[in-house]
Amino acid sequence: MSEHDTPIKTPKQLIIAVVLAFVIPIVVIVLLTKYIGAMTKVGAGSSALTPESVAERIKPVGRVITEAPAGVAPSAAAGGVKKVRAGSEVYKAQCAACHAAGALGAPKFGDKAAWAARIGKGYEALWQSALKGKGAMGAQGGGAFTDAEIGESVKYLANSAGASF
Repeated sequence: MSEHDTPIKTPKQLIIAVVLAFVIPIVVIVLLTKYIGAMTKVGAGSSALTPESVAERIKPVGRVITEAPAGVAPSAAAGGVKKVRAGSEVYKAQCAACHAAGALGAPKFGDKAAWAARIGKGYEALWQSALKGKGAMGAQGGGAFTDAEIGESVKYLANSAGASF
């Protein structure tokens, strides 16, 4: 080999040398950053990573207390048995807006002819229609009144037209 010759003799060797000249430094830099970044660095005197401080940061914001407060009966503290509102009360609050005036084809309160076919289908069918909605009447279930309260208003409304639910 003369003094002006190079160790790279073919184009294939040149490509390999160029690729390795770029790839090796990049791999080394990536590995170094992963190694350095994985180290835990805590300042002198810092207690940020002690088990107590970690527990303080991740503790729950609130808690649920299931015992009754002192001096309160357990059934009252848990909500007890909620009284079902009367059918007339639910009717006035929820149903009267349409059924009192017969708005949008709603059968009027006390109209025996308009209610006869509906009453013939039975209480369960009327109750489900009220809960799920029918025609222009939207679903009443899941609103401000419980399903049982809607049922009481159905009984009240149907009984006003001659049913005996």
